Amino acid sequence: MKSVILLFMFMASSLIQAGQKEDPLMEKAREIARKYILVDTHIDAPLLLDEKWTDITQRNDDRNFDYVRARQGGLDVPFMSVYTPASYENNGAKKYAEKIISIVERVIRENPDKFAKAYSVEDVLTNFKNGKISLPMGMENGSPIEGDLENLKYFYGRGIRYITLAHSKANHICDSSYDPDRKWNGLSPFGKKVVEEMNRLGIMVDVSHISDSAFYQVIRITKAPVIASHSSCRFFTPGWERNMSDEMIKALAKNGGVIQINFGSDFLRDEILKNEERGKQQIKKYINEHKLNEDSKEANEYRKKYWIENPMGFADVKDVADHIDHVVKLVGINYVGIGSDFDGLGDTLPAGLKDVSEYPNLIYELLKRGYKEEDIQKIMSGNILRVWEKVEETAKDLQTKEQQ
Repeated sequence: MKSVILLFMFMASSLIQAGQKEDPLMEKAREIARKYILVDTHIDAPLLLDEKWTDITQRNDDRNFDYVRARQGGLDVPFMSVYTPASYENNGAKKYAEKIISIVERVIRENPDKFAKAYSVEDVLTNFKNGKISLPMGMENGSPIEGDLENLKYFYGRGIRYITLAHSKANHICDSSYDPDRKWNGLSPFGKKVVEEMNRLGIMVDVSHISDSAFYQVIRITKAPVIASHSSCRFFTPGWERNMSDEMIKALAKNGGVIQINFGSDFLRDEILKNEERGKQQIKKYINEHKLNEDSKEANEYRKKYWIENPMGFADVKDVADHIDHVVKLVGINYVGIGSDFDGLGDTLPAGLKDVSEYPNLIYELLKRGYKEEDIQKIMSGNILRVWEKVEETAKDLQTKEQQ
């Protein structure tokens, strides 16, 4: 394999020496990636670092995110996902989230020349000027709030700047799009207070993963724009609640919010999603018939064998551009951005977007479709930073009114 790589590098070098240049449009794409702030609102690197610590300042091809490839791809603001599994509901969720936050803090502490905390839009702008990658944090699953609004204030102080209200199961805040048990038919009574307190503190409300009913209740309650940190368009995956319907995207835009497109192949194309669903059903059937524990060695071996023999298939960078196109045609350029879900998707990433070095491939595709540089800048960061700034302003206004 190494010899193949060396041969490829030699051939590439020979082409350059022969005067063959890169496609000018790709050169422009790389230039745009360097020129403007690029925000990705969902990267699961902390989860992998918890499973196995590694030096992310070095290239690591077993993962999607590291410093070297982030610099290659122009990534300036990767939101670190503070993911808490649904199983921690009523079972030490806050403590678990604190551990994940500490991992992000350690990365910044040990590499102050490369990474910096980002608690505000101003921090992001300052870090960009200083040549550092910002590591803001978003909490995926609100279980760590543990029914106490004081914990929202605590996590805000630790740097959490958005919260995905639920994940794969209903929790004490709201219902999940993945969970057939609709415990609350939307938000719980406490969940409604959570949205209001997030507005007051300046934490972005993230509607990814939550049920449609919960989404519309959030829209009715919130006084600030909301985000979908890593969701795609249901138009391409009809009937799949995890993605956002056209009506929801319109409501999100009316609210002033933004949908950050997820790169998962199953999020992007319906046939791949259906392949995945069929596979999961077959695996579940096998596990039940053989009376296995889902996490047993035999179950995992069968699962691995099944996916090797029955691959789901891969989407393409063009599919991500299609989802962006759809949002733009539906509600305009101001309401869409990037929320890849890198390091959280396993082997389901589309061709041309396998890691953080490849954002220029998406920019290249948008340029080919006629997107102007200023519009691409909005997709890269302008839209999400506008929302974040508005959330900060709303919090200040609400706190000022309290004091009057």
